[in-house]
Amino acid sequence: MELGFLKPLFSRQGPWASVYVETRRSTEDAQQIQALRERAVAAQLIDAGADAYTVRAVANQLMAEPVRGAPPGRALFAAGAEVVLDIPLGRAPAATEATWSFLPHIAPLAGLRGDGPVCLVASVDRTGADLELRNGLRREPLGQVQGTEWQGRGHRSMPDDRHEWHYRNKVENAWNETAGTIAAEVARQARECGAELVLLAGDQRERRAVLNRLPDPVRAAAVETAVGGRSPGASAEALDREVALACETFSHERIANALERFRIGRGRPGEHRETGVDTGPGEAAEGVPAVVDAVRTHQVATLLLAPEGADAGRSVWIGPGVDDVAVQRGQAKAIGVDKPIPARADDALLRSAAAAGSEVLVVPAGMPGPAGGLGAVLRWST
Repeated sequence: MELGFLKPLFSRQGPWASVYVETRRSTEDAQQIQALRERAVAAQLIDAGADAYTVRAVANQLMAEPVRGAPPGRALFAAGAEVVLDIPLGRAPAATEATWSFLPHIAPLAGLRGDGPVCLVASVDRTGADLELRNGLRREPLGQVQGTEWQGRGHRSMPDDRHEWHYRNKVENAWNETAGTIAAEVARQARECGAELVLLAGDQRERRAVLNRLPDPVRAAAVETAVGGRSPGASAEALDREVALACETFSHERIANALERFRIGRGRPGEHRETGVDTGPGEAAEGVPAVVDAVRTHQVATLLLAPEGADAGRSVWIGPGVDDVAVQRGQAKAIGVDKPIPARADDALLRSAAAAGSEVLVVPAGMPGPAGGLGAVLRWST
């Protein structure tokens, strides 16, 4: 999960109302269930000490949920009688949760937002391509690429071999030019959209011609599928399944690679690594104290969270600045925080990671991750 979208939450002071609620309306009694959820949210916020104006702002936002097209869930963050962020969730939360705290409770987003790679889909044929950007729940058409079409004047009689060769050569040249045009536009869109994955759909010959003309960095991020081309009979559902599978594979490989870097960087004193014998901390941090030190100095490239880990809910001490975080109250005062406030470790670390432009990855259940559930791959070793 990239954290840039959370920065509005850290540019103003709390306390914050943080709400996670299911919003699907697939049952006959959906309207009644929604009303019960809204009352549960209001009651939880009032019990936690939220002011009436902020509670009302949250309630109004929930009541404005459309009847059709609602996502599985929503996360709302409100302060000062204003809903600052309303985020659709890819997965419904297990239960309605509403909290009131100095920091927004953002940690559940990592597992509920349904983030996948930014995927550029190109459906290719010999006349051009349709481009679409997919990012989690969002789908955005990016237009079409129109290729070069060559047509001869026709023949009043059967052409001889020389004319047939000439015709076929012209057609082939036109297709090669079209493949180059498509590849150039795919590369441009991939750069502008920050696509992490490119999916080329269509017949093998057409998509392979485009693939071979992509620049090396874009070609390295590309995968192919035979389904979902531009022909009238192409299955949109089959293409959706291929996109979902490609994104799932990409996400699994990304977390596996991050955990491998974490394992190598963590090491043990005296252990042989690829870079030699380990004589101290490597390019990984594990546990609350080590990760706190790393985020405060903007060393964290990737923050690793295992939601079931015991360290996520552990208390740390924070101040108003995004880098004001320490394990102990005395340490917080030592770094210049006049009035340290306790906060959840996962929320505090995510705040610091967002300010530093770090990536966040959730370690799936059953996958070996950092002890206690909190770790980091570092930008450099200490």
